[in-house]
Amino acid sequence: MKILITGAAGFIGSTLSKKLLELKYEVVGIDNLNDYYSVSLKEARLKLLSCDDFNFYKTNLENKKEINDIFLKENPEVVVNLAAQAGVRYSLENPSAYIDSNIVGFMNVLEASRHSNVKHLIYASSSSVYGANETLPFNVDDNVDHPLSLYAATKKANELMAHTYSSLYNLPTTGLRFFTVYGPWGRPDMALFMFTKNIIEERPINVFNNGEMMRDFTYVDDIVEAISRLIKKPAKPNPKWTGKNPNPGTSYAPYRIYNIGNNNPVRLMDFIEAIEEKTGKKAIKNFMPLQAGDVPATYANVEDLFTEIDFQPKTNIKHGVGKFVDWYIKYYGVKL
Repeated sequence: MKILITGAAGFIGSTLSKKLLELKYEVVGIDNLNDYYSVSLKEARLKLLSCDDFNFYKTNLENKKEINDIFLKENPEVVVNLAAQAGVRYSLENPSAYIDSNIVGFMNVLEASRHSNVKHLIYASSSSVYGANETLPFNVDDNVDHPLSLYAATKKANELMAHTYSSLYNLPTTGLRFFTVYGPWGRPDMALFMFTKNIIEERPINVFNNGEMMRDFTYVDDIVEAISRLIKKPAKPNPKWTGKNPNPGTSYAPYRIYNIGNNNPVRLMDFIEAIEEKTGKKAIKNFMPLQAGDVPATYANVEDLFTEIDFQPKTNIKHGVGKFVDWYIKYYGVKL
């Protein structure tokens, strides 16, 4: 089976590509290698994927012609769309980047998938779509009409766009709401990376909402294991779906939404303590108020994921943080 992955040089995309290559899939990667964060880190991830079964294209999703040409040439059976402009906070500074990549780019992927007769489109959504919802744990049946950032709004828009294509063109689409993914090769703009770097360098870390935060931290290997299983489970219509009582997570069309979280929210202060324990250094904490666009807590209900693919993420924080710190020390040549 040939699988096309957008965002293949990204954190999740490169880890997924490596996993699928190990499973003997043929993988086609697309990434624009932009400078939102270290290009050299993205290039280092790509080097790990170099083999006869991996074919890489450097381009933007917004380039409709190039995307169409790649799809027609490669003719993938499954597409996993992980390319996006990431980051809740950056969306407050540069909103147009999110429209270009997350809306226009995703539209091009949908169109290319339709015209190339793709059998299954899997795409990254986000836990941020739950927005102002305070009912925990977050459930795919919940209303998600109150986003708190443009990033979240674009991810909600992706789900709506995917449903339209599932309904009109019978394209099976599966949306994955990721919950705070972390692990080796992670992004430098994410909390674990920034905390680890500053703690090792004995510099202060900013702890938002005065530390009163909870996150359903999800280890990257759990994420890619779930995706690799879902590849073989294209979305199907829900025969019990009714427009009189519409279920947001399923449809009369081949459309499905899943949460992928650890189902075990962790206090931010406990997360920081795991880094301190692994590095043997104490964090210098700079307590700050809740940032615009942020939510105090995330917690995923993953029952549907367990039912459908017999898998529940379970990597604990101590193990996952330890793996990241080991990678960080090795990659950057740090001496503690």
